[in-house]
Amino acid sequence: MPPSRTAALRVILGDQLSRGVASLADIDPQSDVVLMAEVLGECTYVPHHPQKIAMILAAMRHFAQALTARGIMVRYIPLDDPDNTGTLSDEVARAVHALHPTRIIATEPGEYRVREAMRNWSTETGIPCEIREDTRFLATADEFAQWAEDRKQLRMEFFYRVMRRKHRILMEGEEPVGGRWNFDSENRKSLPETIEIPTPLRFAPSAETTAVIDLVAARFAGHYGTLDRFDYPVTAQDAEAGFADFLSHRLPQFGDWQDAMAAGTPYMFHALVSAPLNLGLLDPLDLCRRAEAEYAAGRAPLNAVEGFIRQILGWREFVRGVYWLYMPDYATKNALDATLDLPEFYWTGDTAMRCMADTIGQTLRHAYAHHIQRLMITGNFALLAGIHPDAVDRWYLAVYADAYEWVEMPNTRGMALHADGGIVGSKPYAASGAYINRMSNYCAKCSYDVKDATGARACPFNALYWDFIARHQDRFANNPRMAMPVRSWRGMAETKRIALQARAAHLRKALSEGVKL
Repeated sequence: MPPSRTAALRVILGDQLSRGVASLADIDPQSDVVLMAEVLGECTYVPHHPQKIAMILAAMRHFAQALTARGIMVRYIPLDDPDNTGTLSDEVARAVHALHPTRIIATEPGEYRVREAMRNWSTETGIPCEIREDTRFLATADEFAQWAEDRKQLRMEFFYRVMRRKHRILMEGEEPVGGRWNFDSENRKSLPETIEIPTPLRFAPSAETTAVIDLVAARFAGHYGTLDRFDYPVTAQDAEAGFADFLSHRLPQFGDWQDAMAAGTPYMFHALVSAPLNLGLLDPLDLCRRAEAEYAAGRAPLNAVEGFIRQILGWREFVRGVYWLYMPDYATKNALDATLDLPEFYWTGDTAMRCMADTIGQTLRHAYAHHIQRLMITGNFALLAGIHPDAVDRWYLAVYADAYEWVEMPNTRGMALHADGGIVGSKPYAASGAYINRMSNYCAKCSYDVKDATGARACPFNALYWDFIARHQDRFANNPRMAMPVRSWRGMAETKRIALQARAAHLRKALSEGVKL
């Protein structure tokens, strides 16, 4: 039973499931109470994939049990509690009314809208609310803002170097191990047909998790995605086992084929740590140091280890810094004036484009696609077609188990769509079917012809790519990384340009009218 008057109400959000989270520091088990609430509003503000909802709720329940086992009092509000108000702020107010704490302690959330709500808790409840820095990240928002101050351009590569030096990862004195900071050029090999790809360790649902799956199936049957193959880790122990499996069986080959794609092979050599990491079940610096140790022991090559570390120590920290530096304005950016609605096949996978069908299909089955599938398949198509970034944001946030706004929005609106005008990336990641053909086996059995650009069965990526270049040529003519395709477009024969734009206009019209491609 809670004390007659609680000293502090400590609020833990669904993506803050770390024993070391700031809101649990200095907790007094004799007088403090932890509040955790499964609320409908957080499950439905976008139509989250059922596996994402199930993963978060199951992980919350296991975490609450672990806290209780440590002697910490937990006020846990399940989704199906008849008194559940459906919003986090209302559950905080209800807990304050019931427990009479002297103060609220919370850790800064990962989404701007939640932070704004949290800042009103003191006024709404009449007691002080302390919002602590989220110390689980390797750079604070203020640290990133100081680094970004007075820079004409923000580039992940240079921030990554700062982080490498700060945390002494893959360093020899002040110089990078191997004499180079970045081995990205060695992460782009095409996948050989005969290579054997290890099956990653996955996790059978416990009885508690199965109960959550049943609850989610009943409550969110209208959401896109299936629960049939749920096998995510929902405890720190399982997440650690999954990462150890990656280190032993996939990290050595991860570097060479980090960017490769293959139909029916969703996981490739990837670590699969983003979902449990973003929940709080893993520690990012620990992951980096353990990967570094594999290189030091001679069990994994440098291009693999550096490539993995760059995703966490560089990219993950960089996009979080961008998010907090530019919000809330960042959420409205649409530099390329994209206007098309999101095609229905993004939600169903029902398209003849094999690369899109496979990527979206595995997303619906697993709530997962690796970063090149997200950037160069679904993101690239949205960029070329001119789909509005609000709709693309909403889709990515909904369908991926690892997606929270702080990480999703800069990757989508910035990296994939270039809607931020170049804050995240120096160029739009636009590519024709030739790139997809080089980095995957999708094109071999596709209904469309990747080598054709203007015919009735021409790969849609081809004409849309050149139409994208044509529509934005003035913007990118002086961009060093885009000047060549602009020159190529301007140097084409007029008849070819007309045919490409006619094919692109046909495709964009079909998309606007809801015609399946």
